[in-house]
Amino acid sequence: MLRNIVDNAVRHASRRIGLSLYERDGWAVLHVDDDGPGVPVADRSRVFERFVRLDDARVNVDGGSGGLGLAIVAEVVSAHGGTVQIGDAPSGGARVTVRIPSLTA
Repeated sequence: MLRNIVDNAVRHASRRIGLSLYERDGWAVLHVDDDGPGVPVADRSRVFERFVRLDDARVNVDGGSGGLGLAIVAEVVSAHGGTVQIGDAPSGGARVTVRIPSLTA
């Protein structure tokens, strides 16, 4: 799961990515940020579907999972009772946020 998210961030970042992990209210929360173009609001839930690649992602065919990477992430996170979503990163790109129940909760 983590590798798929980070690979995706690296592929779309302009220069940098950032990761943060913390625990809050019984949840482990992971943020993976990039400084790339971000994900349009209308596509943010769609990118977790199988074989979905946004137009700019099709142009940059340099590896990846052929539209399966984020779908795999969503399945793994769901199997562990968590959620995953995409929002805006403070750096201007995309922020993928994963929340799973904390092992210490």
